[in-house]
Amino acid sequence: MLTNLDIVIRLALALGAGAMVGIEREKTRHPAGMRTHMLVSIGSALITLVSVSMLPEDPTRITAAVISRIGFLGAGTIFRDRNNVRGLTTAASIWVVAGLGVALGAGFYFMAGVGAAAIML
Repeated sequence: MLTNLDIVIRLALALGAGAMVGIEREKTRHPAGMRTHMLVSIGSALITLVSVSMLPEDPTRITAAVISRIGFLGAGTIFRDRNNVRGLTTAASIWVVAGLGVALGAGFYFMAGVGAAAIML
């Protein structure tokens, strides 16, 4: 059973991870900035927390749906402009921030930390 402190820590870390990636995106003037990434990360963490709480024997059922559905959100950011394709990095960053949220919601702090560091590189 998760304590309220566990829930606060996981959501705060998800919020921070999403903000960190989003701030970098805003600094380089890319679409989908800090707020978007924070919302995707914390939303993924929330859904994972619910999944872990509701289905402790198989929390992957709900979480797997998050990852597949985030693809639709990311797909909406990809545009073709003549011979150029724009928005692939935005789509990828939205998808990977959802992964960070899932990892943090599930309590995999080290894994999420290494993942966030790799993203920032």
